[in-house]
Amino acid sequence: MKKITIGILAHVDAGKTTLSESFFYQSGLIKKMGRVDKKDSLLDYEQMERERGITVFSKEGVFKWKNTSFNLIDTPGHVDFTSEMERSLQILDYAILVINAREGIQSHTRTIFKLLEHFNVPTIIFVNKMDMAYQSSKELLKQIQNELSSFCFDASEADFQENISLLDDSYLDAFLENGDIGQYNMENAFKNRLFFPCVFGSALKNDHISFLLDFMDQYCVAYHQKEKLEGIVYKITYDKNTRLTHILLRGGSLNVKDEVYQKEKIHQIRIYHGSKFDLVQTAHEGDIIAVTGLHSLEIGMDLNGQYILEKPQIVPFLSYRIVLPDDCNQSDAIRKLRNLSYEDPNLHFHYESEINELRIQVMGEIQLEILKQIIFDRYQLPVTFDMGQISYYETISQSVEGVGHFEPLKHYSEVHLLLEPLPRGSGLQFCLDCSPSQLSLSYQNACLHYLKESYLKGVLIGGAVTDMKITVINGKAHQKHTEGGDFKEATLRALRQGLKKAKSIILEPYYAFKMTLNQEYMSKVIFDLELMDCKFEITQDEMIVIKGTGPVSKMLDYPLRFKDSTKGSGHLSYQLDGYYEVNNQEEVINQIHYNSEEDPYYPTGSIFCKNGSGFYVPWNQVEQYMHLPLKKTYQPPKNNHRQQVIDEKELEEIFIRTYGPIKHRLSKDMNRKIEIINNEKVTILPECLLVDGYNVIFSWDELKDLAKDNLDAARMKLIDMMCNYQGYKNNVLILVFDAYKVKKNDGLIEKYDNIFLVYTKEAQTADMYIERVTHDLAKNFRVVVVTSDALEQLIVSGRGATRMSSREFEMIVSHTHKENYDEFKRKNKVMKNYLLDDFKGDK
Repeated sequence: MKKITIGILAHVDAGKTTLSESFFYQSGLIKKMGRVDKKDSLLDYEQMERERGITVFSKEGVFKWKNTSFNLIDTPGHVDFTSEMERSLQILDYAILVINAREGIQSHTRTIFKLLEHFNVPTIIFVNKMDMAYQSSKELLKQIQNELSSFCFDASEADFQENISLLDDSYLDAFLENGDIGQYNMENAFKNRLFFPCVFGSALKNDHISFLLDFMDQYCVAYHQKEKLEGIVYKITYDKNTRLTHILLRGGSLNVKDEVYQKEKIHQIRIYHGSKFDLVQTAHEGDIIAVTGLHSLEIGMDLNGQYILEKPQIVPFLSYRIVLPDDCNQSDAIRKLRNLSYEDPNLHFHYESEINELRIQVMGEIQLEILKQIIFDRYQLPVTFDMGQISYYETISQSVEGVGHFEPLKHYSEVHLLLEPLPRGSGLQFCLDCSPSQLSLSYQNACLHYLKESYLKGVLIGGAVTDMKITVINGKAHQKHTEGGDFKEATLRALRQGLKKAKSIILEPYYAFKMTLNQEYMSKVIFDLELMDCKFEITQDEMIVIKGTGPVSKMLDYPLRFKDSTKGSGHLSYQLDGYYEVNNQEEVINQIHYNSEEDPYYPTGSIFCKNGSGFYVPWNQVEQYMHLPLKKTYQPPKNNHRQQVIDEKELEEIFIRTYGPIKHRLSKDMNRKIEIINNEKVTILPECLLVDGYNVIFSWDELKDLAKDNLDAARMKLIDMMCNYQGYKNNVLILVFDAYKVKKNDGLIEKYDNIFLVYTKEAQTADMYIERVTHDLAKNFRVVVVTSDALEQLIVSGRGATRMSSREFEMIVSHTHKENYDEFKRKNKVMKNYLLDDFKGDK
């Protein structure tokens, strides 16, 4: 019987746990299906999970179906527990992505699908709750193909294999010859993620569950048998005070009393089914086990203590300080709390002993509440948390060599580090590029150890350093005076000195978002996005769709404001996109008030020795005292001319030979004004006037009164007035009228005398049209927009246009008409003419 490890993943409330219950029920493992709402499901057995109705911790269960034994991992669906879910992905053979048929594709669904793609996990899509769906399976499949992958096919349809056959010529040949592509081709295409089978059903009603299990039994391929012992630690938990190390065996077998990393001996081997477990003497390839007796292995390690799992793609972005009760033993409490980081490395516990402060990083408020409950249940510590803050990171924009020297009396070490920037999201990399003849390998490895184990602090705001390659390129020890911790001091001082030399950058977390809304709310939403420094693009179909990215610091509370802005009709989904450069670096620096040169625990300078005592040298003077030369130097280009010393007499002779005898100027010559001629040509762009027609009509008293009786008459009068005004100004004038309520209207642009008239198309307001064309026209014209809409004025000013209110424009039009009419009368004086004047001279 083959063994397959599958994981169930989904956005919260999609029905993951119910699907797990259905698997157990269909396979005969349980006689009655548990329910989340009744708090009796097999896998959600923790009290806090049953109270909240959500999965907090990933759980394992084993069941058999026909020829396959499935190790099932049910993962959390809430975004706050993404790290718990992500750790499970790297041990999966196959994944089931559950989609709620009523809600469709949700924000976390996209995040999970991207993670599955990153870790290359073959995926089945199960569309759950079809018994309550608003859409048909075909409509839902189209949405899935549009938003996840076009290679998602309905596994129950007759054309399923035909669709797969089009993916490869050999598949097509087999299909045309045999009517199907064959077992091997199906297994291979599925395993290599060439397609994603979709099954539509209901876990609660056990609809299409047998079909889903049959498909996995038939086409899921087990890993090849390996005789060598291989295992991956993917989770650490505690059963009371007993540490459990959860391992997936990739090869070989493991027995009770076997010794692994650090010669630690296995006491028990457990195979879990929810909260219950079976004790076994031997575990085999493909088993997921929890063992006791191991204390050195950590999450991500193999059984030899080597880290083999990738670093997480999703990292927490909120930092909180843990406030301990006053009457507890602080050091003992901190030691206990730091043990939680073994269970969840993404918490990033950071303890600064000098100021007795412990901080953690979390994804959100729910995770914080769960963590608070765990600390109280396990350690009886009623901790609280202070106000959270955004976790900023720091990196550099250029390569630089940092130097650290530590030489108080009877100590000695010097280290040179090369710091190089890496692409965003790369994290930290540590390397050695130093000759053993210069610095022994034991000292070089010590430098790497200190870099990996220490909190690497930036110099702008004290944020953690990231996206950087740090290489040990030189160093020096003293045969007699170098002590064990000397290289820690020199290494960290070299890092800080290099950061001070380089141009540092602050990084902040960004959301990737998608909005769907009605057109009438678009202007307000765009205004909000521009205020939050978001980058976005807009597409228009039946609804307005806006996709983009924006800083978390400005978007944290935006979901509520978006709901208000769209009166509850809009849909917003977002997920963490990564860390990018802040737009307001100086503002962030001023808010945090960190001074790197006054930080006593992370010095930027070095210690040198003179006359038997050590003295401190600031970072910008270290290279004047260092004992080893820089390896990576960046010297400015040298001048090619030869330097000479010339006295004044020789200079005077050269001047006379070149310009003639020296003439002394008279005082009147000294008073001459020197005119600076600027030959730079300034191009003045022609003016383009964009007028919001109906806004002007209802702002001008004359037109507003006329509009009460006849709107068409008011519009024609405005058109005539604009024609006259354009004749005075000789500019480009575009008069825009709303026609968005006219059904099946495609819009109209026409030339009327000397101006352009625009009637917007259906569902497009004048505001929307003006916003769209302003950006394009600003390249070739000085655009002036006439409207009294305050929001519209702000938006167009941000797009390079000059704004003018309708009232102000009325005064200008009136003044221009009067001025030109007066000029016309001056040039054409009224003369009295009599009928017989022309005949007076003929007598």
